[in-house]
Amino acid sequence: MAESPEEVAVLVQRVVKDIRNAFKRNPHILGESRLQEWDALKLLHYIMLSMRNHDLLAYLLRDEIGLIPCPEARYNRSPIVLVENKLGVESWCVKFLLPYVHNKLLLYRQRKQWLNKDELIDTTCTLLLLNPDFTTAWNVRKELILSGTLSPLKDLHLGKLALTKFPKSPETWIHRRWVLQQLIQENSLPALANKGNLGAAPVERIHRLVQEEMNVCSEAAGRYPSNYNAWSHRIWVLQHVGKLTVKVLLDELSSTKYWVSMHVSDHSGFHYRQFLLKSLIGRTVNDDNTLVQNQMGNEQNSSLQTEEECEGAEAACVKEQGVDIPQYLEEELDFCTDLINTYPGHETLWCHRRRVFYLQHHLINRLPLVSVVVASVDSSDGTLHNSHPSAVTSHMAQAMDVDGVNESSSKQGYTQETKRLKRTPMQDSFGPEMEYRFIDKVLSTCRDVDQTRFATAYRKWLQVLIAEECNWCVKQVIFETVKELDMSSKWEKWAVFIQLMSYLPDNFHESPRKEHRWAQF
Repeated sequence: MAESPEEVAVLVQRVVKDIRNAFKRNPHILGESRLQEWDALKLLHYIMLSMRNHDLLAYLLRDEIGLIPCPEARYNRSPIVLVENKLGVESWCVKFLLPYVHNKLLLYRQRKQWLNKDELIDTTCTLLLLNPDFTTAWNVRKELILSGTLSPLKDLHLGKLALTKFPKSPETWIHRRWVLQQLIQENSLPALANKGNLGAAPVERIHRLVQEEMNVCSEAAGRYPSNYNAWSHRIWVLQHVGKLTVKVLLDELSSTKYWVSMHVSDHSGFHYRQFLLKSLIGRTVNDDNTLVQNQMGNEQNSSLQTEEECEGAEAACVKEQGVDIPQYLEEELDFCTDLINTYPGHETLWCHRRRVFYLQHHLINRLPLVSVVVASVDSSDGTLHNSHPSAVTSHMAQAMDVDGVNESSSKQGYTQETKRLKRTPMQDSFGPEMEYRFIDKVLSTCRDVDQTRFATAYRKWLQVLIAEECNWCVKQVIFETVKELDMSSKWEKWAVFIQLMSYLPDNFHESPRKEHRWAQF
């Protein structure tokens, strides 16, 4: 065992060299190309699929680093152990290795010791594998990337390897986002034009980058429960790299379903699904409003556009909006129902149900407004234009067609199907009534104390939500009525509004933002 500073320096230099040689012997650890072994891996993949053993295949192909419990050096051999793509470090050498490379890097930053680029790469790599939260080491690698000495992809793979041992390392996730920003700039059209690489496919690169980040986040989330840093990074990737496209959101909604079903107590995983649903609603409903505004603009300025341009814009919008958001929300509630019944007593599932129901309830209240605006785009002869409603508005339109209100059904008359639908009461597939029935069923059948407590709390939350919404509607009606009164002074309208509000029960309290209503008089 080395004791003197000279012996420690020799030992550490040998260990750092062994780590570098390990990466050279098996470059797959740092994400180099695996094309040479693709045939063997493909054969192994099919074998594992036939055996229905996906976890074993994923483990065999996973890059990983770890510490080997070894209090002291019993044999005269290297403490670096490499088996396939698994890198192990015997624990006895860490107490010598970590302080030495740490001090060496600090001396370099203080300009007291010179290190060439290869020594910097090896030193920072060794240090970050043992302590990935050392910000100075990541900053040195940032400088190497900006100078063109180090490839950004190498740093992504180094961070991926460090996350296998430290899945919640905040500095690793922060540096990873910085590297991704550099890659996004490199794959932008101006950067490719400057490099003369216009023949490349930046869209495919970005897609592969997103998929790789999703895999890294999934592995880190599986290694540490409620890994907030990993799920936050996943959201950031969707926002800044994936650009929250509908296709990416739907793929993520489908791919994370199995994961959350196996981690029913992971709040971060279910919060991520709530983010996906909210983003889908924002994309589709906002695009619906854009479609309505475009239709109104086309009606007022029809002389400025040709018929072919209008048809092309509508077709593109219809192709983009082929998403049935109410159906996805209903499926999410059904999925949550199955999990609650299968795994009783988990508060995470009830919190997730609250959020999904709130999104569904909020969307239902918004859809009729969109439909009314679409119907208001009317020509002077009183006929509606042949617009293509999206899946969001069509879901509500189908429910309204039961009463024969739809224009096409009114022209065709009452068919046998229409009569059958009118005789059959509409099923309340979503709404507070269905939630109350679900709660009653849970309370009557479940004997788990926590499950009963969560169901009771959910019922109280529903009652408060509905009561507050009714209060807001009543106050809004009073406000709009007073606003239309023939009074010259705002003070008179405000006095009438306050007087009418005083007759309401105490729970109809006025919002503290009174200046908002005052400004609208």
